[in-house]
Amino acid sequence: MKLTRTACLLWLGLLAVVGLDSIRGAAQTAPRPYRVGVVNEAFAATHPTVEGLKAGLREAGLVEGRDVTFDIRFTEGDAQAARPAVAALLKAGVDLIVTSGEGPTQAAKDATTTVPIVFTLVGDPLASGLVRNLDEPEANVTGVSGLQTELAAKRLEILKTMIPSLRRVWLIHYGGDLTANRTIVGARDAAPRVNVELVPRAVLNAQELAQALGEIRPGDGLLAPELATLDIPVAILNASLKSRTPAVFTSALWVGHGGLASYGPDYYAQGVQAAGLVARILRGAKVADVPVEGADRIELAVNLKTADLLGITVPRAVMLRAETFRR
Repeated sequence: MKLTRTACLLWLGLLAVVGLDSIRGAAQTAPRPYRVGVVNEAFAATHPTVEGLKAGLREAGLVEGRDVTFDIRFTEGDAQAARPAVAALLKAGVDLIVTSGEGPTQAAKDATTTVPIVFTLVGDPLASGLVRNLDEPEANVTGVSGLQTELAAKRLEILKTMIPSLRRVWLIHYGGDLTANRTIVGARDAAPRVNVELVPRAVLNAQELAQALGEIRPGDGLLAPELATLDIPVAILNASLKSRTPAVFTSALWVGHGGLASYGPDYYAQGVQAAGLVARILRGAKVADVPVEGADRIELAVNLKTADLLGITVPRAVMLRAETFRR
């Protein structure tokens, strides 16, 4: 059967219309990637928590570029930089915000009641007032607790085990850290058991921080806080190495940079864990149905090179428990 010229033109036109409709339909149904904003107190966007978040989302089937895009803001320890960073993310239209630390999380909570917020590196979300119920978070905030209140006593015990002659330990922290009081209580309760004096010191600026570090004497020890505000952990690390003062940190990240020891959640693992919460929310779960989780990977790390520098022989009890060694 032969088609007339008119029939051919009509047939080609029909094919063109069908093809165009198919293209339009595909364009209309293809979902855009989720936009995830990140506010981190670190100095670079490659912070282990951020890298863990990306890896965890990949494991959950959310591929960067195809399913999810990231807008990462890092505040370099500046307590005043979190609010403008959050405002910029909301203006950009992110679907969800991932925060690291109390300051950025509070800034995000104050800025929006609708965009979901998933936090990491928050030592005690109840003490900080970020949530009222760990099992059923209200409003739009959930995340991974760093368990700092619970772990403070253990860090003090580890420090005393490594240096039996230790008599005084400083706990220098940012004055705006809302969890500090409960952390101090935990460490103070443990202090008599290990026969040390705990010296809590709140600082609000670089001058007060320098003054506090200047009061440390030979034979003292240091407990570093988790918050990076005012670069307190960095300052403690530098002071520890310069004056050969033993210090215990909250994460193996600091041991990798020369800190003597750490006991706490792995930053990368916290990012991976938070990614599970993020994936659930992006796929439709309500924040109230996503309970706050405690960090599921706690590790003891020791830097043997720093121990040698400080003249410390790491006890066998610590060596057997440590998961990570730096030489």
